[in-house]
Amino acid sequence: MQRCLTLTLARHSRLLLRNKFVNCQHSAAMSGLLINQPKYSWLKELGLSEDNPGVYNGSWGGSGEVITSYCPANNEPIARVTQATLAEYEETVQKTKEAWKAWADIPAPKRGEIVRQIGDALRKKIKVLGSLVSLEMGKIYVEGVGEVQEYVDVCDYAVGLSRMIGGPILPSERPGHALIEQWNPVGLVGIITAFNFPVAVYGWNNAIALICGNVCLWKGAPTTPLTSVAVTKIVAEVLEQNNLPGAICSMTCGGADIGTAMAKDERVDLLSFTGSTHVGKMVGMMVQERFGRKLLELGGNNALIVFEDADLNLVVPSAVFASVATAAQRCTTTRRLILHETVHDTVVERIAKAFKQVRIGDPWEPSTLYGPLHTKEAVNQYLKAIEQAKQQGGKVVCGGKVVDRPGNYVEPTIITGLPHNAPIVQTETFVPILYILKFKTEEEAFAWNNEVKQGLSSSIFTKDIGRVFRWLGPKGSDCGIVNVNIPTNGAEIGGAFGGEKHTGGGRESGSDSWKQYMRRSTCTINYSKDLPLAQGIKFE
Repeated sequence: MQRCLTLTLARHSRLLLRNKFVNCQHSAAMSGLLINQPKYSWLKELGLSEDNPGVYNGSWGGSGEVITSYCPANNEPIARVTQATLAEYEETVQKTKEAWKAWADIPAPKRGEIVRQIGDALRKKIKVLGSLVSLEMGKIYVEGVGEVQEYVDVCDYAVGLSRMIGGPILPSERPGHALIEQWNPVGLVGIITAFNFPVAVYGWNNAIALICGNVCLWKGAPTTPLTSVAVTKIVAEVLEQNNLPGAICSMTCGGADIGTAMAKDERVDLLSFTGSTHVGKMVGMMVQERFGRKLLELGGNNALIVFEDADLNLVVPSAVFASVATAAQRCTTTRRLILHETVHDTVVERIAKAFKQVRIGDPWEPSTLYGPLHTKEAVNQYLKAIEQAKQQGGKVVCGGKVVDRPGNYVEPTIITGLPHNAPIVQTETFVPILYILKFKTEEEAFAWNNEVKQGLSSSIFTKDIGRVFRWLGPKGSDCGIVNVNIPTNGAEIGGAFGGEKHTGGGRESGSDSWKQYMRRSTCTINYSKDLPLAQGIKFE
């Protein structure tokens, strides 16, 4: 008995010590989170806390893996998010499908009014939400705010679109018949977004999908979960204020398991995926296997071509912005700068000088133009790509090193001397390395632009109007974005955004991209008392 009591007391003492140790660890972890530091207290204005639920379907929850979000500028932990389990994903899909029944019955202009309110709610939080994007993703503050502005702008665009979407009335060859196109929502739109634009890409899809009568299920990038939570809180509040089901805009934070479930789920009527070509190919095949709809916005190995008659005062700032902005982590970043042989040396010299003057620093500092890469893995990819370029004959003109400071900082890099078809030049590497090539003829330059597997964005600099229209024509650029005298990046929301070939073929945002979120029916209505057949066929 005494021995049992001694053992029991010993176990109890060990348990108390263990609990004390665990509590001390948890307290230390909490005190080490940026959200608990006075400098970052503004995070709580977005409804964030030390631990955040990563599931929303009308109510907040999450019981899956707990992940910590880190700041790329110093690799310090910001806060934690509890991801969704597959069971919670299943529950969320069911609630989202149920919410569609109410949302689809609301007239499109009334849906547009809800989207207008979402835009206004984002406006009120634009600076603090932009600060979060800067803190969690790593892009500079003005780009973070600009990204939220994109979502606001798309909301404004979608409000007008809600009164304009529709199909034509077509001439019927049969007397007493009407031939019309009817457009209806597809239903549930799954949205998987990448780390580099954790707000804007969701906004492009969400605003347009909503006015078309769809409900949305969002899975943001696992490395920017706080942004997903903060945006969803803003949208959810608008839905709640209008007595609408919160599951109209659902969210499940998660990793590949949730993404795979969405790709394979026949209840997801359209899956919009933004990310790498490698993962996008797998997603596309899974969706195609169930004959589902997909909208893919993948990589881009984008070229900027400079002809001998180009205005170099436009070329230099354009090329620098296109290759350095967001630390080259845009799908529209210029990866290849193709220079006519007569201007090659001058442009290289001027751009190299500009690269060396790019102000590197904390992304939230007003003077900073260039922040960190998003992850340590990206830093390793940067170093690996430079080594491969050297092995293939490239010369590092400037940059090429990791910056000696906390965070994931590397120098913006220029490499010359490589042939246009070098394997590293043909490969999209999502890091700030600009490959500069030298060409002789227009045909050569156009061919080099088109020879890579991706077909997202492209641009030429010239004053030759004939060349401009050849560039825009059938033998010119094969990309989805074809520019003249502007950078490859910085697209406006009014145009359709997307690309060809390994970029995926999808279109988001403006123009007639709304059609991707709807299904079309051709409808023939006989209002006569006769039954004439098409093509004059007699069946008597």
